[in-house]
Amino acid sequence: MMADSGSNEAVAVIGNTDITSTESENNLINTMVERGSSLLIKLEISVSEAEKRTGKNTVNMQETYTVYLIETRPAESVPEGSTPAAPDTLWRRYSEFELLRTYLLVTYSYIIIPPLPEKRAEFVWHKLTADNLDPDFVERRRVGLENFLLRVASHPVLSNDKIFFLFLTEEKGWREAVLETGFQDKVDSRLKSLSASFRVKNPDKRFTALKQYSDELNTVITQLLRVRARVADRLYGVYKVHGNYGRVFSEWSAIEKEMGDGLQSAGHHMDTYAASIDDILEEEEHYADQLKEYLYYTEAVRSVCRKHELVQYELEMEALDLAHKKQQKEELATGTVRVFSLKGMTSKLFGHESPEQRESRLAALEQSIQEGEQTLKEKNTECQEFVRAAWEDIERFKEQKDNDLREALISYAIMQISMCKKGIQVWSNAKECFNKIQKEGHRIHGGAHSAEHLSTLETQPGFDTTHKNAPAHRRTRPPRST
Repeated sequence: MMADSGSNEAVAVIGNTDITSTESENNLINTMVERGSSLLIKLEISVSEAEKRTGKNTVNMQETYTVYLIETRPAESVPEGSTPAAPDTLWRRYSEFELLRTYLLVTYSYIIIPPLPEKRAEFVWHKLTADNLDPDFVERRRVGLENFLLRVASHPVLSNDKIFFLFLTEEKGWREAVLETGFQDKVDSRLKSLSASFRVKNPDKRFTALKQYSDELNTVITQLLRVRARVADRLYGVYKVHGNYGRVFSEWSAIEKEMGDGLQSAGHHMDTYAASIDDILEEEEHYADQLKEYLYYTEAVRSVCRKHELVQYELEMEALDLAHKKQQKEELATGTVRVFSLKGMTSKLFGHESPEQRESRLAALEQSIQEGEQTLKEKNTECQEFVRAAWEDIERFKEQKDNDLREALISYAIMQISMCKKGIQVWSNAKECFNKIQKEGHRIHGGAHSAEHLSTLETQPGFDTTHKNAPAHRRTRPPRST
């Protein structure tokens, strides 16, 4: 849990909540979109396909890259029997999505900006490739990019951004428009942010706790994804080795007459079981991508915390500078120096200032103090407004996170249950095949024995007349449990 700051304001605890809802249907949830006052009320947005292209980059070198088709259309109900209007379309590269997100990150520093899907595959297991042009990876990234657009379009603030709307609707001129905003001049240097995090004297306990939680969530999800990758490796091997059952049963069936058909059918069931793992793990990748989204969300949360530290640091520095100026004014007015200063030593060595010079310096300090008080007031207002807006978005994100991860984990559990049921069904089918072998064998051998042959068997030692189909030495075994 997050630490209490001791203030009267409500503190958002970003953590897991108890799951009280019943299990939902087993469907993949790409995003939780909020439709209040968002852009999604007016516009339907999708990334419908991806296409590989070849061209020259900025340094005039040939490269292969992927572009994604964005489709938008008015979100209006279509009368029955009518054909919906054709969507407006445009192509965007992944780098353009990155530029859009950087612009949003700088312009709305108090908002937890939705993350982009990974540029190259992470937490891969042996069957997956880290190639960013691999068709399966490109398809998952297409889904992730659509999810990113829907996240932004459903946000109560980001959805109203003009640059975002141009990104969706204007293929040409968009890059120039975003650069004209001058957002790059507002980018805080990493060194500046790092300095602020170490030098803030009165950090807000809520943001400190939030940053710590974000670090811990990042660690937990990273471990979860690594475990999942190892399980996928093992599971893939276990399923595929079942294909050996199919091969052995097939070879066995070739040397049997009565048992051949049953063994061959059982072998087919084993082959089906072995082949099913490909679709299972492909579906699992979608759930892994949902966890990865929140892994990357943790960095967005830390970005808001770092920005608050910088705002708080600038406020403290402004207050310190104002206090220093007031001390200078007091020393100049009284002629006493409280602390050692170069100016104090200069006065002792070269004599005191004239009354006119002193009055001039006092007037300049008074003016500087008034300006400093105004600046401090503005910085204080800026800090308070940042905290208010940021915490409002944090509360929104908390609800989104809890809902999304709960639904993803429930759906993943349902998928695992379904996978186990399919495995049970395969082995149940194989059992039926083996049962048919036994029944068929009894039917054939039963018809072959004549009454005379049975009479001969009854006179032989070890034959039990109460159970004519089993020798006496097998009757002592306990019955097989079903």
